Amino acid sequence: MAEEKAAAEAAPAASGGSGQKPILLIALAVINMLIVAGVGFMLYKGKQKEAAEPKIEHVIKGEAEAQHKEATEEKEVVGKVVPLETFIVNLAGAKGRKVAKVNMELELKGDHAAEEIDKRKAQIRDIIIIILSSKTYEEVSSREGKDNLRNEIKDTINSFLVQGKISNVFFTEFIYN
Repeated sequence: MAEEKAAAEAAPAASGGSGQKPILLIALAVINMLIVAGVGFMLYKGKQKEAAEPKIEHVIKGEAEAQHKEATEEKEVVGKVVPLETFIVNLAGAKGRKVAKVNMELELKGDHAAEEIDKRKAQIRDIIIIILSSKTYEEVSSREGKDNLRNEIKDTINSFLVQGKISNVFFTEFIYN
C-alpha cells in the first residue's frame, strides 16, 4: 500500500516535469531561430548598404565618363563658322556722311545649315544690308548697340532658315567714319 502510494505520487511528478520540458525546449528553439533570422537580416542589410556606397572603382569610372562627356561637349560648343563677304553701307541719319564697313561670320547649329546658308547667301546679304543701313551711328557705336545688332541679325536670319539655325554672329571687323 505504501508502495502504491509512493508510485502514485512519483508518477504525476514525473509526468508534470516532462510536460514542461518540451514547451521550454520549443520556446528556446523558436527564440534561437528568431535570433539567427535577425542576425541574417542585419548581415543582408549591411551588404546592401555597402553595395550602395560608392567605391573607388565607381568614382574613377564616373570621373572618366564625365571627362569624356565634357570633351564631346567642347566639340559642340563651337559650331561651324561661315564667313560672309564685307558689308559697306551708309548709316541711317547721316546723309551719306557715315559709312560702316563690317565683316562678320555666322556660327551655325545643325548639320545642313551651311548648305542652306550657301543657297540663301543673296537673301542673307540683303537682310543684313537692310538692317545695317537702318541703324544710326549712335546705335552701333556702343557695345550694347553692337550686341543688339548681333541679336537682330541672328533672329531675322533664323526666322526663315529651315534646315539649321545661327547660334551666334561674330563681327570680325567693324569700322565707321
